[in-house]
Amino acid sequence: MKYKRILLKLSGEALMGQQQYGIDAERLMQYASEIKTAAATGVQVAVVIGGGNIYRGVQAEAFGLDRVQGDYMGMLATVINSMALQSALEKLDVSTRLLSGLTIQRVCEPYIRRRAVRHLEKGRVVIFGAGIGSPYFTTDSAASLRAIEIEADVVLKGTRVDGIYTADPEKNPTAEKFYNITFDEVIEKNLNVMDMTAFTLCKENNLPIIVFDMNTAGNLERLLNGESLGTLVSMGGENDSPRHSRKLLDPKHSALQPLINNQPEQA
Repeated sequence: MKYKRILLKLSGEALMGQQQYGIDAERLMQYASEIKTAAATGVQVAVVIGGGNIYRGVQAEAFGLDRVQGDYMGMLATVINSMALQSALEKLDVSTRLLSGLTIQRVCEPYIRRRAVRHLEKGRVVIFGAGIGSPYFTTDSAASLRAIEIEADVVLKGTRVDGIYTADPEKNPTAEKFYNITFDEVIEKNLNVMDMTAFTLCKENNLPIIVFDMNTAGNLERLLNGESLGTLVSMGGENDSPRHSRKLLDPKHSALQPLINNQPEQA
């Protein structure tokens, strides 16, 4: 396979399907089926899913709530989605583990990096819930950080759009798609790929990002089989080889290094 270990980032809004709120069972089972197929190929799969279909921390201020309190509410929303995805995967006989950035002993394991890696090595799909366990950081940041910690080969950001465009293709039909682009070009063109903290983490650690359409059945498998789908964001852009090797840069530059350093290492 093209990659040995991947971090799949899914948005909470995507779970709504055609609904206005909550979880669409059909969409949930589609995602679970796609992940099962990927895991069956031998690729080690980790997943981070957002909570925007239930609650977003940034909504707190609009309601007059404390932002920190709102962010913790958003983290709990991601745990609900993670539990739903875990249940859907287990319904398909996929071995999973749910690790949380918050301590919720009754429903998930606490996040420990070495434990997460061990689960992956044993062929289990690992779902990371509750972000990084701290307010003011998005699930994009959690996806980037966890991918770096578990030494994933790539971050696959599954969306409802088939890549990165010069403008929103759903609003502007003349928007042009990028197939390969560098981190620096994304910043220069002010393109919306991830929030800046998450994007900077990937850039500093030379961790490629592929933005692709997750809602089209079979796309994840085709991507893992080496087909050119979506948009690749990397250090070299179109000059990068098909197989992306990642060499960690000096971690002292990382925007979240204090958080990385404080992660427990015991198994």
